[in-house]
Amino acid sequence: MIIDKIREVQKMNLKEIIITAKSLVADDKGLLAIDESNPTCNKRFAAAGIPQTEEFRRSYREMIITTPGLGECISGLILYDETIRQKKKDGTLFIKAITDMGIVPGIKVDVGAKDMAGHPGEKITEGLDGLRERLREYFQMGARFAKWRAVIAIGKGIPSRGCIEANAHALARYAALCQEAGFVPIVEPEVLMDGNHSMEQCFEVSEEVLRTVFRQLYKQRVTLEGMILKPNMVLPGLTCPKQESMDEVADITVECLLRAVPAAVPGIAFLSGGQSGELASARLNAMNARFKSRLPWALAFSFARAIQQPALEIWHGEETNVSAAQQALYHRAICNRAARQGKYIVELEKK
Repeated sequence: MIIDKIREVQKMNLKEIIITAKSLVADDKGLLAIDESNPTCNKRFAAAGIPQTEEFRRSYREMIITTPGLGECISGLILYDETIRQKKKDGTLFIKAITDMGIVPGIKVDVGAKDMAGHPGEKITEGLDGLRERLREYFQMGARFAKWRAVIAIGKGIPSRGCIEANAHALARYAALCQEAGFVPIVEPEVLMDGNHSMEQCFEVSEEVLRTVFRQLYKQRVTLEGMILKPNMVLPGLTCPKQESMDEVADITVECLLRAVPAAVPGIAFLSGGQSGELASARLNAMNARFKSRLPWALAFSFARAIQQPALEIWHGEETNVSAAQQALYHRAICNRAARQGKYIVELEKK
């Protein structure tokens, strides 16, 4: 009798998870990641000449989440542990301000990529210890989806099979714990842009990583309808002499995804991976303009710097710059919604 009740509750939770997953990629919207760790956020503040304090980080996040019209383009906000506990100046919890805008709050739950023992030049993402308890707390606070990022580098002799397998296994265990706790897991296996590798090398590695990740997700009994994939686009390395055209990137990225991502997944929300805001929008647009009507999953965005950076540079830590910074943030969000529709054009950047 008790087991039957548990199963009934699990079915109800899974139904809600699937509804949330679909809502995150609905209406041509996407995700905004404001989940930089404190050291990463401080590094960006230092580069912009902004004091690296908790209050300045709080003010910056408040500027983002109070941007007028943000909910028109953004379906979910990925937060960091510090951010999810912070409040606006008037005392309103950030998480309440976000939900009041019709945006779903999410939370980054990994604790970062660390050097992988026995694998020089490769990383393994940590954070599984105590994750069940942390998810329980975040759920009570109001978060409804989570994010875990694994990083895969391309270089001489890497990535190794051991690195790919270990990171895929960790992603799958994280995803299973998320769904157990009522969360939509954002599964992020990022093949890094750093290096001089070709686009074809990125394709081979990305396909192998994605195939391995989904094998592990099946083994851990993750319901694919209740997750979002957050992959890299298939791109040549930043220092590769040959940089392919927009359409070539669109074609090879979609080909890779069709080979490796099951149709049951409701949405694919690309990371920007260091691309400029304009380039990330243009490449996403090319994919949707050419393939949107023929794909089994939605092609969306889950950008951080590609949406935030112009606003950060304008804000500069000054209260008088908030309105102009919010306009810049809203502009980038509008451009990315247009890219989801296949309607992004360069002229949008002039408005």
